[in-house]
Amino acid sequence: MLLRSYRTCRTRRSSRSSGSYGWAHKGAALCALCVLTLPLVAAEPSSAVHAPERLVRVGTEVVRLAREAGRLRQRYELRVRAAKDQRARDVWLTRQWAGQRFFTVALRRDAGAVARAQYRTGGFTAPGSAALAEEPLELLELQYQETDRRERLARMLIEADGRSRALTADRLSTTASLQALNEEAARLRVEKAAMEERLAKARSELNTMADMAIRSGRCTPVDLDGLQSEQEDTQDAANRPPEVSRSGWTRPLVSYELTAGFGGTGAHWANGHTGQDFAVPTGTPVRAVGGGTVVATGCGGSFGISVVIRHDGGWYSQYAHLSAPLMTPGRQVRAGEWIGLTGTTGNSTGPHLHFEVRTTANFGSAVDPVRWLRARGVEL
Repeated sequence: MLLRSYRTCRTRRSSRSSGSYGWAHKGAALCALCVLTLPLVAAEPSSAVHAPERLVRVGTEVVRLAREAGRLRQRYELRVRAAKDQRARDVWLTRQWAGQRFFTVALRRDAGAVARAQYRTGGFTAPGSAALAEEPLELLELQYQETDRRERLARMLIEADGRSRALTADRLSTTASLQALNEEAARLRVEKAAMEERLAKARSELNTMADMAIRSGRCTPVDLDGLQSEQEDTQDAANRPPEVSRSGWTRPLVSYELTAGFGGTGAHWANGHTGQDFAVPTGTPVRAVGGGTVVATGCGGSFGISVVIRHDGGWYSQYAHLSAPLMTPGRQVRAGEWIGLTGTTGNSTGPHLHFEVRTTANFGSAVDPVRWLRARGVEL
């Protein structure tokens, strides 16, 4: 287009020889403007060109935010459970304190009655008890019994007061602890909501970047080494280490909801569903179900971004509709190793993992993946 504008200028400039100077002058000015403007338009990069690099950045950010959100969620749930336990203890202590208070009040009433009776009867709690004694020894025995009763009442009252004070202190401590737990839970709830909002935005951006990467034809793998610390240091349910069966196989995801199964029919499948779908949020780490070699990574088509692994025995597993791959062909993987991040690329109506097991690397040889895993000691 630039060359065509230049030729037009040359043609209009030659028109001076025919006497059309005014027109040629205006045409030359217009051509000069085109020459100055067109390179700027042509040099403007398309956002799709930078999609692979942004995909790597956003994918890493989603994993980081998911890890932090998981930690906040765990801390919040721990505080909520602790507050529930403290609340139950506070109720129990209140009941114990009320019972002890009733017992202490009764003891004080009995002690007061004994003191008043002693004052009226000269040291005996029962009126006329001294007159019933026929011998001095009987009188001494009665005095001993009265003294023993007063001492027992005094000891019981001291112990009751001590238990009341202890229960009161325990109640105050429990109430203060409960208040602190409620305040911390409220703070963590706000932080968790803010983190989940950031995570939702990052996941939305990751979906956008994945679609743009597919349009550019460059689905660059996210740097697995950069995610290694995330993989080893994550404790939330979606990312905790998987359980590997004795035969060396595991689930492709840790926390999920099973949706469309093998052989299902519907508008999205021309000849029946060829795998098992796992509903999970975008950016959830996907794991290799067993050791093997990555033989292919897809970047478009009905499967969107996908990874295919060859296992021993001539079996192949495929992981489709990813938002970002973490592997390149030729990479050796072990059971449970991260190989991609879930997404909703390709023929997909929402974020999920489409998992297939095949007898060849090509489409059309799929077997029921749920039964296949069960035969290897893995239950979904």
